[in-house]
Amino acid sequence: MAIKPPAEDELRELARAHQIDLSAAEARTLGNAIAAQLAGFERIMASAPPRQASAARYLKRNPGERADRAADPFNAIVRRCSVAGAASGKLAGKRIGVKDSVCVAGIPASGGSHVLQGYTPDCDATIVTRMLDAGAEIVATLNMDDFALSGDGRTSAYGPTLNPHNPGYCSGGSSAGSGAALYYDWVDITIGTDQGGSIRIPASWCGVVGIKPTYGLVPYTGVMSIDPSLDHVGPMARTVREVALALEVIAGRDPLDYRQLRDVIVPSYSATLDRGVKGKRLGLLREGFMQPGAESDVNAAVRAAAARLEKLGATVTELSVPAHIEAGDLLYAIIPQGMMHLMRTGLVSAHHGGFYDASLAAYFGAHYAERANREASTVKFMAVLGEFAARHFHGHLYARAQNARAQLGAAYDAALAGCDALVMPTTPMKAYRQDAQAPYSMVTNTAPFDLTGHPGLSVPCAMSSGLPVGMMLIGRRFEDATLLEIAYALEQSGDWRTA
Repeated sequence: MAIKPPAEDELRELARAHQIDLSAAEARTLGNAIAAQLAGFERIMASAPPRQASAARYLKRNPGERADRAADPFNAIVRRCSVAGAASGKLAGKRIGVKDSVCVAGIPASGGSHVLQGYTPDCDATIVTRMLDAGAEIVATLNMDDFALSGDGRTSAYGPTLNPHNPGYCSGGSSAGSGAALYYDWVDITIGTDQGGSIRIPASWCGVVGIKPTYGLVPYTGVMSIDPSLDHVGPMARTVREVALALEVIAGRDPLDYRQLRDVIVPSYSATLDRGVKGKRLGLLREGFMQPGAESDVNAAVRAAAARLEKLGATVTELSVPAHIEAGDLLYAIIPQGMMHLMRTGLVSAHHGGFYDASLAAYFGAHYAERANREASTVKFMAVLGEFAARHFHGHLYARAQNARAQLGAAYDAALAGCDALVMPTTPMKAYRQDAQAPYSMVTNTAPFDLTGHPGLSVPCAMSSGLPVGMMLIGRRFEDATLLEIAYALEQSGDWRTA
């Protein structure tokens, strides 16, 4: 493809974007220098892209179609499809739904947005390859908030996902369909992503189990990002055992994922579930029960669940981490600028040695300008706020917020030095009504642990006023097994629907 050199007017416009005014001589000199580079650009664009390690290996792929409302009453499904994996393995017979931001070769993926509608990935995310290798079948892509930038499940280009317990209420987001689809008998396990609580919030509001693994435990390669320093991907299911089984399949080192800063040892999470809670120390995090919008019935249900664990042999004490109350401020300084940077780089980021999804970058670049006005208000808010912060702080705010994460993490580490898990409500409140103008406070307990990378698990513990209540467990980094063991003990102690 021939690339046309920029005319002098375009050169001046490009320079002004960086507060540079070119003289006539400078414009001629730069124009000639840029023109000399274009032949190299043309050679790169004309070259055949290398095959990725995650290129599709399983050829039985049916891209399917949009599900109708009769088959999908909660609007949890973007597309019913079929990608059959190996004939045997740990996930043999398991039917998997993946969030619409997880790449599956040959199956359209749009990130819940108008911008990416029509995009079809050409390779599998690493976790998809691992699940297929373990015998799973991918049966659906799942509804999600527009570019994952909401926590209630109402902003998707495909419409809101409805709460399975009462369709007049929100499902939670951004992995909305990953929570609601588990109420269909043809979906066993789902995959969600979590940058501020987007696995744990829908798990809480829909009444399912979801784990945000330790940062770096599960590779993010082939999954659409928000900010690479916050990206987590993990499994959701109706039972703790299925979550544990899925986690041991998808976890582990991936050389293509630059987020993984260390080698990862993956235990058999499903084999240790029955260790019980006798001797385990649980810390009720005081500030987790004091967030804006906290509901007394939610607090009471989580305390009652902790008391059930105490009867099973755990030690329960109350502790305090004062920084928890305002920790979410850091998230809103990071995500807008992180997302703005991703948009400028075609959603593939920059300055790393990992995998770059060239086809995603090309599709986003071709369609963003013409479709941006159709995006949800949350996407527009993040884009404008990120641009504002960049212009006014020039990276200083982002740097300060990123650097503050270490101190926040140390505060939780100190608390976890005296206990095996922190306990609090996953969300301070039950699900909002679909028509509510509710404050955006469902992330206040979940978001801090995306910043620190500690594992977090939501397990349903009660029903109140016809809606589920989720209890969140937070553990030491890479001790995800401990959270699964505690959650399994709670699950086996009685039916949360009657608790």
